[in-house]
Order: sequence, then structure tokens, then C-alpha cells
Amino acid sequence: MSDRTVRILRPDEQRAAWDLFRAALHVQPGTDEEWERVSAAYSAERSWGVFEPDLIGTARSFASEMVVPGGARLPLAAVTGVGVRAGRTRRGVLSSLQAAQLGDLADQGVALALLHASEGSIYGRYGYGVTTLANQVVVKKHRAQLRPDVPAGGEVTVLGIDEAAPRWPELYAATATSHVAAMTRPEIYWPGFEGHLRRRAKLVQTAVHTGQDGVDGYVIYHVEEGSAHDNGKLQAVEFSYANPAAFAGLWRFLLSVDLVEEIVLGMRPLDEPHALLFTDPRAAKTESTEDESWLRLVDVPAALAARTYGPAEPVVLEVSDRSLPANEGRYRVGPDGASRTDAEPALRLSVDTLAMLYFGTFRASALAGTGRIEVLDPAAPESADVLFGTRESVWCGTFF
Repeated sequence: MSDRTVRILRPDEQRAAWDLFRAALHVQPGTDEEWERVSAAYSAERSWGVFEPDLIGTARSFASEMVVPGGARLPLAAVTGVGVRAGRTRRGVLSSLQAAQLGDLADQGVALALLHASEGSIYGRYGYGVTTLANQVVVKKHRAQLRPDVPAGGEVTVLGIDEAAPRWPELYAATATSHVAAMTRPEIYWPGFEGHLRRRAKLVQTAVHTGQDGVDGYVIYHVEEGSAHDNGKLQAVEFSYANPAAFAGLWRFLLSVDLVEEIVLGMRPLDEPHALLFTDPRAAKTESTEDESWLRLVDVPAALAARTYGPAEPVVLEVSDRSLPANEGRYRVGPDGASRTDAEPALRLSVDTLAMLYFGTFRASALAGTGRIEVLDPAAPESADVLFGTRESVWCGTFF
């Protein structure tokens, strides 16, 4: 343990870190071509390694911004590439990485960190909490007849991956970056995204929807071939739209694709109204609901101050944070904002639970009822439900 070192990776160590991460996910080492696509995502300042003296663990992040309730955008670290070498797990390697990474992000003034957890029992101990949920939706094409009053939509143009990939950043920016919990995608994000799709399917296509005011939606998809007697399954990798007409227009297009039996949309917002489009609402089924993303409030005062709150009596929260003690303390949260206070607390909670509450995905009363929040004022959970509530379900929509 005394010989363990945690530090920023040198450029000549980044390829080995990438291979270690892949091995941790039981994936074979990448090719030179694949590495060329993803190497730009290994920031010289944000890629970490644990050495003993050989590399035994790694984690990295890239810079982004995230929309919080009320529309403000906060600096976000998108954490990914986390892996520990087989034979070195459960020896504190990940804890060493998390301590170094979170401390560094706090020093940089990053307010939020976000990740997609491979296992649900790991990241709560480091202050992460489930912050968005998502549905997998399956539509049986033979049952999916659009209702006559569904908007007609606009024109749809289909592009191959070579033509579409250079346009993906502008399409995403135009249609998918304003909702709560949306995150920006920096330039370094896209080569890895493209490479993943090229490996995943032989033919990846992008349908671009153009409405009265210009491009307002797109869907990236591929079709998995069926058996000799069955049609295939259309997998919608991204489905993004700026208005209801584009939503309907993209669905009209998907339903027109031949030799398809099922249309599958993974990781969608909980309140997205697919079933309401069809004369038979049972044509669309939610097959599963899962945690989509995990949030870490790196700077609690900045995060609480940045978002808006609903109309309810103010509540004083007492927050604990073992990893970043500067976040600990009491915060008055009310319709007029949030700030530190010396007042007596009404609710006591840890920073991972605050992350679950922050976007309104989980209600304070539910968190209190399951023992995650200590209630000191019986009226406080109901007030907190309103303060932290949001009008629509919260959804990130970016996998990394």
C-alpha cells in the first residue's frame, strides 16, 4: 500500500489505461484505428492512474456543462473510463482514484460530476446518487397505427454515416441541449461515439427532420436482421426533437421503414408520450426502467444556488460529505434561492441523497420514508417536495 501512487497519466500511458478500462469490462484490447478515434478524449489534465508501480487503476473525465432547473448551466465533469485491473479489485484502488479525482475537480471549480454506473452499489460511497431514470420503449410496428389527429410533421432526409457524422454535433446542439439535465457534448466526444456505432452495426443511418423553421429533429438508427421468417428490429440509438411536430414526424418515418417488426428506443425520458401517438396505446410498451445517470455535487453551495425552486416554505438542510468536507453545513432553501445558514436544520441528509433530490427525480418525502433523510421538522419533507420538484421528468440523454 505504501508503494501506491495516484497521479495524472503521461501521454505515453494513456493507451495502456484505455486497454485496462476495456479489460475491466471484459472487452479485448482496442485496435490502433479505435485508439486513434478515442485518444483525443484523454485530456492531459483529467486522466488519472493508480500505480503499484505498474498501472492498476484508471479514471478520466471530460469537461461539459449541464442544465439545472431554471435553465442555468453549470460546469460538469463527465466521468468515464473507470477501471481496476483484475486481481487488484477491492483493495482501495477505486477509493484512491475517487479521492484524487474529486479533490482535483473541486480545486478546478467544477460544480457537478456525472457518470453511468456499471454497478449500482459502488458510487454512493463517493457521494454519487441516482439523478435521472430512463425507459426502454419497444413498439410493435404491426399494431402501431398513428391517430388521425397526430401532427403531420415535416420532411425527412436519410443520410449515411459518412455524410451524417459531421452534422451530428450541430443536430444535437439544435435539438437536445435545453432540457433540464441535458449536457453539452464537446468536440472530443464525437469520434468515440462514431466509432462505437461503426463497430455496432453494418449500416447506421440518420433521418433528419426539417420543419417550418428548419432542422428540428433527428434519429440515428440501425436495423438488426431477423430470421428467415421474421422481420428485423430497428434500434434507435438517438431520437432527438425540438417540438411535438418533429416528434411525430420522426415517428411517421420510423413506422415507414420496411422489413421491421419492432422499433426499440433505449434510455428515454419517463414522460415521453410514445403510446399517446397510436390508436392502440398498447403498441408501445415500456420494457424496463433503469437508472440513467449518477450525479455528484462537487460544489454544493454553487449547485444549490444555481437552480430555481418551487413555491413552498423554506427548508434548512444539513448536509454531510465525507469526501469533500467543504460542502458540509446547513443550507436554507426557499423560493428565493439557496445559501448557507446557521439556522436549525429541518432535514439532515448525506451528499449522495442530496444528488438524488437535486433534479427532483426523487421526492424528499420518499427519501425520508426509506430512511435516506432524517426528518427533524415533520412539515419539511412536503415543503422540500415542492421546492425541488420539476414540471417534467428529468433526463440526460448522453451516454459516455
